[in-house]
Amino acid sequence: MKHSRKILQNLYTAVMCLLLTAGTTAFAQTPRSLSITATAAGTSTQLGRMVSVNIYISKFSTAEDQQALIEAFGEKGTEGLVNALEKMGSKGRIDITGTLGFDLKYIRLFKMKDGTLNVRFVTDRPIRFAEQWAGARTMDYSLAMGEIFIRNEKGKSSGTLIPAARLTLNKDGELEIEALQNPWNLNNLRIWK
Repeated sequence: MKHSRKILQNLYTAVMCLLLTAGTTAFAQTPRSLSITATAAGTSTQLGRMVSVNIYISKFSTAEDQQALIEAFGEKGTEGLVNALEKMGSKGRIDITGTLGFDLKYIRLFKMKDGTLNVRFVTDRPIRFAEQWAGARTMDYSLAMGEIFIRNEKGKSSGTLIPAARLTLNKDGELEIEALQNPWNLNNLRIWK
């Protein structure tokens, strides 16, 4: 039993590493800060809904931050990841129309082979008092995450925002991001470096 648990922990660690870094290389000359504004458009059940999103990045996470999250996820899964994120200092902020906004705790910047910049973030989602009081199902979705592709061509940048998510393993042991509702498409991006 201990041996299979160790294999599962190694699998968690490997999959989490892929989630945080897959397909890209670190960007050597990281800007000190970055501001991104976008329109988030709902998909499927939220089709037709639009909100404004402002992302302010004051600094980027380090390789040590990444390693701490991988280890926390390997030990206790999503709960460990959320606990590690709660202890991290703020690297930026996200403001979504209709909310008070919240701090972003883990933000990485990568440069793709074609020159596209890829911004990825994962943070602990603030749980509202009403959710906690009611013991709502939404409390199981304690992460917020997103990915933004900043392309050189004007008007071609895009992204995805998942305001409430959790990480699960499927029957094949592969990591899946389970969203409470459908992801939001980020369009009309404007970026200030």
